Amino acid sequence: MAQFDMPLEDLEAYRPTPEEPDDFDAFWRETLEFSRGHGQAVFTRVPSPLTQLIVEDVTFPGFGGHPIKGWFLRHPEVVRGTVVQFIGYSGGRGLPEQWTMLPSAGYAVLVMDSRGQGNGGSAAATPDPVGSGPSIAGRMSAGIEDPHTYYYRRLFTDAACAVDAARSHPAVDPAKVVVAGGSQGGGIAVAAAGLSEGLAGAMVDVPFLSHFRRALRITDAMPYNELARYLQTRRGDEEDVFRVLSYFDGVNFAARATAPALYSVALYDNVCPPSTVYAQYNRYAGDKQIAVYPYNGHEGGQWTQSLRHLAFLDGLFPVDAAAPAVAAAVVATP
Repeated sequence: MAQFDMPLEDLEAYRPTPEEPDDFDAFWRETLEFSRGHGQAVFTRVPSPLTQLIVEDVTFPGFGGHPIKGWFLRHPEVVRGTVVQFIGYSGGRGLPEQWTMLPSAGYAVLVMDSRGQGNGGSAAATPDPVGSGPSIAGRMSAGIEDPHTYYYRRLFTDAACAVDAARSHPAVDPAKVVVAGGSQGGGIAVAAAGLSEGLAGAMVDVPFLSHFRRALRITDAMPYNELARYLQTRRGDEEDVFRVLSYFDGVNFAARATAPALYSVALYDNVCPPSTVYAQYNRYAGDKQIAVYPYNGHEGGQWTQSLRHLAFLDGLFPVDAAAPAVAAAVVATP
């Protein structure tokens, strides 16, 4: 796959007119009001071969109070900040042993399970109890007849509730929470950043779920192709579908996100095309920086980007600012 999108200088200036419904803010305000107040997150310590870390199984109320699973990992003595981690398309929370890098560097991590997913090599533990009308296999068209029934309304709400859950843990400083994810996880992270107040940062890698209309015009790669296949048998419904998708477009959430952000984009990426990433990045309302990988596809920067994550977090949470979190962590240690 060669570079197929705009030249980099055009991407850096790319600011398409957003497709944003007039009631976007009201829709999400009402959704969050409907979903909050259904109880508290429960953290249960579980045995693990990770003898230098504390591992907790998490259950918290998400959309409509539905129970959402997760993992919470932390160092027993040092919690410099907390990252709420979201997962790529079709993946689940997996095993806690998969999430050791951040707690090994002194950052707690809450890994949110993606409801109804978990068939992509990482096991999940959270069903989606809400059905939908006719849809293509996958999640992109599930409930797409109406924004109230669309799958991503539930998943994005779960993400905002995951931030609430992380902040409720006694070892977490609520002012030192960062959201993070790649691909679908990046799309979820931007939504969480737009829906949550007071975040310390956001780490958004090769984000999915952005600038849908252009994505369907320039790539036939999955998962965007699910929407194209859905429309193949619903001729004439295109504008209705794009109207629903406008409530879930990362471009619109980015305009409401103010936490400092670290993005990444890959110029050979035909899964999440660069122009769909820059449409979102260029509208992001907070301080921001972007790492560009000119010859990579959807894998992006991989471990190179992970090292940039650590440097970004170190800049947000200098070592000399960790003392209050350390004290809380020690008190909370079972």
